[in-house]
Amino acid sequence: MGILKKIDYSIDRFASFLLVLCVLAVLFCSSSAIILRWFHINLYWVDPFVRHTVFLSAFLGGVVATGRSNHISIDLISKLLELKQKEHARIIIHRIVLISSALIMLWLFKASIGFMQSEMEFSKVEFWGIGSGFLVGIIPFGVTLIGIRFFVLFLLSFDKDAPALHGVGVVK
Repeated sequence: MGILKKIDYSIDRFASFLLVLCVLAVLFCSSSAIILRWFHINLYWVDPFVRHTVFLSAFLGGVVATGRSNHISIDLISKLLELKQKEHARIIIHRIVLISSALIMLWLFKASIGFMQSEMEFSKVEFWGIGSGFLVGIIPFGVTLIGIRFFVLFLLSFDKDAPALHGVGVVK
């Protein structure tokens, strides 16, 4: 289980770092574009860049939220079982949610690859010579990271010492 904890931690650190970079890039580019417009200078690449960076940030936020168990869950049932001290049932529901979410991410990955392939056929240049087909690659990238995170957390839920078992998620 040690390697799984390292994988989970690495994904969390990577996603968190990239998320901070994206948010800073959005803030800097958006602010700069507003200030430059006061001087009648318009950088046409800023708007699509910011749009796609925000899109990437949404997926990275999903990766981080998944690790902290702030993702899809059946809170009402979980809280009810916690009150009735049915810890084993709560753990089973937690595992079902994790593996179901991982399988849904696998299906979304397949669908996003199909979308990316069709977008590549009719791709247009968005900014810096990058086609929209490549930018749509954000979707399978994000879905893959979230899916891996769900699956790793599912496997870690069988480790008695893992915080994911108790709904904490991020393993340090």
